[in-house]
Amino acid sequence: MDRYAVVGHPVAHSKSPQIHAMFASQTKQSMVYERIEAPLEGFEDTVQDFFYQGGKGLNVTVPFKERAWAMCDHLTERARLAGAVNTLYLDVKGQLCGDNTDGVGLVNDLTNQGVSLNNKKVLVIGAGGAVKGVLLPFLENQPATITLTNRTHAKAEQLAASFSQYGPVSSLAIENVEGPYDLIINGTSASLDKQLPAISTSIFAPDTIVYDMMYAKNDTIFNAWARQYNVRQVIDGLGMLVEQAAEAFYIWRGVRPLDTQSVICALRD
Repeated sequence: MDRYAVVGHPVAHSKSPQIHAMFASQTKQSMVYERIEAPLEGFEDTVQDFFYQGGKGLNVTVPFKERAWAMCDHLTERARLAGAVNTLYLDVKGQLCGDNTDGVGLVNDLTNQGVSLNNKKVLVIGAGGAVKGVLLPFLENQPATITLTNRTHAKAEQLAASFSQYGPVSSLAIENVEGPYDLIINGTSASLDKQLPAISTSIFAPDTIVYDMMYAKNDTIFNAWARQYNVRQVIDGLGMLVEQAAEAFYIWRGVRPLDTQSVICALRD
């Protein structure tokens, strides 16, 4: 039976085994999917051992996505630009290939929610790995503008410069951001720490859609904050988690799970 896994540190909390088990059941694929906790100093050895023992594919989570990127013999364009890899597999020559499915996962989740990026004025808060992974797929969907902002402006500025050839992306210091915006993406992990960004509430308007890449049983603190300003819609990142997994599953198996909504509902419950 083909073997897959998610590797991280820590990894016990990962929902990926449940997600891929549901995908395998839907698509009648014969496979197993497990969690592997790699020691911080032994990630590369863990990956090599997994594939040496016949493993077919790995998902990579924190804090190893950049190290996975550095290991790869071949990268997709979206992974190359992201500087991070969350999906690993071997090609027919046995070379290690890396992809980043985070961006397409977020775009697909937005599409499922009836949200189009086309001609939208988008604000992205954060400039870390999560944001790097979504910028190319966002720009491919032809927004009017993407504004990056971050607590450390230099990081947002550098990121905007590295993607500017692909579309209308720029940066602003967080204290200079003024709205409103059509779509706001919180790409920071601040919600995990119950913190809010120091940003003007002018970013919100009645037609604004707000998306927090983090997810929780109830509203994240960022989405609860946005609701106070009567925005049109708030969405958390659980759908992104499932959709990025569906893209990885397709890369590995050549079969696309079509019923992602039932998986999202099962995880919510």
